Amino acid sequence: MKGSRTAKKGKKQVQAAELDSYVVRKEKESSPLEKRIVRMLSEMEHSLPESVIEKIADRLEGIEIKDSTLKKIVLKACQRYDQHLVDPNESAGIVAAQSIGEPGTQMTMRTFHYAGVAEINVTLGLPRLIEIVDARRIPSTPMMEIHLSPEFSSDRDAAMWVSNKIEIATLLDVASLETDLASMKIHVLPDAERMKKKMVTEESIFQALQQSRGLKDIVSLNQGKEITIEVQEPSFRLLHGKSEIAKETRIKGITGITRAVLKKEGNEYVIYTEGSNLEEILSLDLTFGQYLENTDRARFQQLSSEDPSRLSQPLIDKTRVTTNNIEEIYSVLGVEAARNAIINEASSTLEEQGLVVDIRHIMLVADMMTNDGSVKAIGRHGISGRKSSVLARAAFEITSTHLLRAAIIGEEDHLDGVAENIIVGQPVTLGTGAVNIEYVPPKK
Repeated sequence: MKGSRTAKKGKKQVQAAELDSYVVRKEKESSPLEKRIVRMLSEMEHSLPESVIEKIADRLEGIEIKDSTLKKIVLKACQRYDQHLVDPNESAGIVAAQSIGEPGTQMTMRTFHYAGVAEINVTLGLPRLIEIVDARRIPSTPMMEIHLSPEFSSDRDAAMWVSNKIEIATLLDVASLETDLASMKIHVLPDAERMKKKMVTEESIFQALQQSRGLKDIVSLNQGKEITIEVQEPSFRLLHGKSEIAKETRIKGITGITRAVLKKEGNEYVIYTEGSNLEEILSLDLTFGQYLENTDRARFQQLSSEDPSRLSQPLIDKTRVTTNNIEEIYSVLGVEAARNAIINEASSTLEEQGLVVDIRHIMLVADMMTNDGSVKAIGRHGISGRKSSVLARAAFEITSTHLLRAAIIGEEDHLDGVAENIIVGQPVTLGTGAVNIEYVPPKK
C-alpha cells in the first residue's frame, strides 16, 4: 500500500509539473477560458493534452458557463481521455496490425470510378491499401484534386480555363502529321477546331517543336501557317525517328497531367486530374487577369483602370490542392505532410469500403513509416527489414539469408520483441510477461 501511495503522489507531482509548463508555454496566447480549464485541472489533480484543452475552449467560446458546469465537462473529458490511454507494456503494434489487417481481408480488389467522375479511374480497396503501406514511389492511378480560390470557385468558365491550362496536349491532340518521302519532310497540319478547344495557336505549336530535343534546327514556319520538319540526311529511319519525337512533343500543359475534368460539388467546381505533378501545380501562377486577358478583353481593360488589384488574384487555392501520391508529397512538402497523407489516404480507403478502424492504429503505422525523416515501406526493404532482432527479421522473409548473415558477422539477439521470444519458446516481454515478482523472505 505504501508503494501505491508513493506512486500516486509521484503521478500528481508529474501532472502538476505538466500543468505548470502548460501555463508557462501558453501564458501569452491562452484565452481566459483555457486558463480556467487549466486551473480547474490543477485543482482536480488531473491533466489533459494542450490540444484537448484548446478544443474544449474552442467549443465553449462565447458561451456563459458556470464553474460547476465547466467542472463536469472537464471531468468527463478526463474520464474519456483516461479510457483511451494505452496500458503500460501493451502490445500496441500487434493490436494496430490486427485492427488494420483483419478489416483488410474484407476489402474488395476492384478499381472504381472516383467521386462520380466517370472519366477518371482510381485504385481503391485492398490494392490501394497495399500501395500505401508499401510506400510505392508512383501509385498505379495517380490523381490530383484542385480547388479554385473562394472568389472564383463557382465560376465554371474560369474552372474550365484552368483545367485547359494544366491538361497536357501533345502535337497529335491538335494536329496531324503528313510524311513526304520524296523531299524527306514532315508536314504538320494543325486542326483549327481542336486547337480552339485546347486553346493553342500555330505559333505555340511551332515554339514547342523548336524547343523539343532533336527538332530544334530542322523545324520551320512558312508564312505563319505551314510548319515543316526537314531531315538533312536521306534516311528513312531518321525521318521516322523525328516523326515519333514530333508526335510526343508537349504543346502545352503540365507534365504528368494527362486529363483534367470538372465536377460540381455543392456550389463550387473542383478539378480532378488523371496524373499528378504537385510541384508544378503549386508553382503555377494563374491569375484572374490572365484568364480575362484570354477570354474577355473588354472586362480586362475595364478592371485594369478601375480595380487592378483584382486582376492579380490567384485562381487556384493552393492550400487545398491534394494528390494521392505520398512520395510526391514527401519530396515537395516534407515528412510531416507525408505522414498526414498516409493517415488520410489509409483512413479514407477503409471508410470508402464501409470499414471502421480507430484512427490511432493508422497513426501508429504512419509514425513507424516516417519516424526517421523519410517514408519507409512496411516490408523487408523497410521497417521489417531494419529490425534490430535477427530472429524477427528471419520470421518475416528470406529466413536462411538473415540467419546466415547474422552468423557470419556475429550478430546478437537480445530477445526484446514478441516474434523472437515466441520462436525460442519463452514468455514475451509484454503485459504480465514484462513484470518480475521478487519475494524477500522476512528476517527472523
